[in-house]
Amino acid sequence: MIQDKANSRQNKTNFLVQGSILAAASIISRIIGLIYRIPMTSIIGDVGNNYYGCAFAIYNIILIISSFSLPQAVSKTVSAQVAKGRFSSAYQVFKAAMLFAVISGLAASLVVYFGAEFFTGTLMRTPHSVYALKVLSPVLLVVAVLGVLRGFFQGLGTMMPSAVSQIIEQIVNAIVSVWAAYVLFAHGRTVGAVLGDPEHYAAAYGAAGGTLGTGAGALAGLLFAVFVFVIYMSVYKRKTKGAKKAKTAPFFSTFWMLLVTIIPVLLSTTIYNISGIIDQGIFKNVAILQGYKEHEIDVWWGVFSGKYQLLINIPIAIASAMAASSVPTLTKSFVEKNMDQVREQIHAAIRFVMVIAFPCTVGLAVLAKPIMLLLFPSTADTADMAASFMTAGALAVVFFALSTLSNGLLQGIDRLKVPVKNAFISLLLHVILLVVLMMSFRLNIYAVVYSNIFFAFLMCVLNARAIRTYSGYRQEMKKTFLIPAVCSVLMGAVTWLVNYGLYSLCEINAVAVLTAIFIAMVVYFVAMLLLKGLTEEDLRSFPKGTTLIAVAKKLHLLQ
Repeated sequence: MIQDKANSRQNKTNFLVQGSILAAASIISRIIGLIYRIPMTSIIGDVGNNYYGCAFAIYNIILIISSFSLPQAVSKTVSAQVAKGRFSSAYQVFKAAMLFAVISGLAASLVVYFGAEFFTGTLMRTPHSVYALKVLSPVLLVVAVLGVLRGFFQGLGTMMPSAVSQIIEQIVNAIVSVWAAYVLFAHGRTVGAVLGDPEHYAAAYGAAGGTLGTGAGALAGLLFAVFVFVIYMSVYKRKTKGAKKAKTAPFFSTFWMLLVTIIPVLLSTTIYNISGIIDQGIFKNVAILQGYKEHEIDVWWGVFSGKYQLLINIPIAIASAMAASSVPTLTKSFVEKNMDQVREQIHAAIRFVMVIAFPCTVGLAVLAKPIMLLLFPSTADTADMAASFMTAGALAVVFFALSTLSNGLLQGIDRLKVPVKNAFISLLLHVILLVVLMMSFRLNIYAVVYSNIFFAFLMCVLNARAIRTYSGYRQEMKKTFLIPAVCSVLMGAVTWLVNYGLYSLCEINAVAVLTAIFIAMVVYFVAMLLLKGLTEEDLRSFPKGTTLIAVAKKLHLLQ
């Protein structure tokens, strides 16, 4: 009994540590992404951001349909085989997944390249995005293959290759994106001068330069993952020889088993993420019908996608990372029929994500305008607009973080079809609300902000009910939601006062914002400990947890 409890604690700790590794890598990647978007936005402007965002919306949905679900599907299937000691079968899954990735990735690349004019011009009413989208087309094949390698390592219980490859990918992406945007922006202006429209062609070519960095980064991440895979194969072969001999299923059977796993995950992620492209299509077409000018619509969407969504996606990345790490560990516990451990891991993952999502929500809402002015000084004329989006829509961080995580948790306990059904219901009601808000209330871009929050909220409610039904998990409210929310509100009040006071004294926005953010972290950390929202065991599973514990004990915040 004591040994079982010790093993449970060890599994929980390892689960959170692996999730923390991937979460830290995701945060670092998003921060790098945010940093390089600052000079890139200075180069291509809000209109260029609109073209860039449109191309990425189309690319993302094709990626989701073709191969986005591969890492989770591979990690889930590999983890199930490894839990039974079937290392040969796990490698067979890898080979089948690689075949699927090459076929689906190549097909997707061809569809995007040859259909770029239709997607950008006819569907999205943004024809100047065609250059950026064509540059992205070969990236679909690279990302598909890279996803299989990442999923294989995650299924083996290690997030490090995925984490490091993410950071390498984003560093290369940042360097190439800024350089290529600068070079191609100038070239686009020259082309546009000949064609009589230098502003839009410069922005379009600059956006294509930004997407060129995406391809270069993905290729760099793939090369690193292949390098690690080649080195690791000697270790894996030794494990295969030392494992119990078990009959390996025929390749076709393995391929079919993988498809059965991929398709529900694919449908779930497609429906869950397709709202972005549907939003853009509905918004732009309805806005044109309502008489808004095309340039005004481009600026609205450029600010929405290039500033608001860019910032809220940083904390949401933690939930994505935790979802990715939860699938193989939950699958292993579920296969072993250890439901107590399943419930414990669900609880730990939700608490971890909420402890971070709540302060991020409040911080972004309170410091919306100062953050926009700090990060995007070259487009200060739209800072008020971006800040109003953030103030109105910061709550999306909590709901999207929780719904993203809960999708992964349901997949981990082998309820692959449930997120599909929940996402479809949420998407349908989301679209209805978006149309009503635009047509009846004329909320223009704010209709997109509010309907997105509604979509994520519905997903949270439906997924929570499903998790309770299929795992027996009863949601603890006080430490997971109430205490983080109270501490975040307290933090928000102090943060606003510090920022307002410092700016009144020195009138230097960067000094006021950065100081306020640092004090906000300290206030939240202290408040969480004083209200018992965090325990020593919780801190131990955080990155640099030992250091945090030592600091807390020196300050007498922990016994």
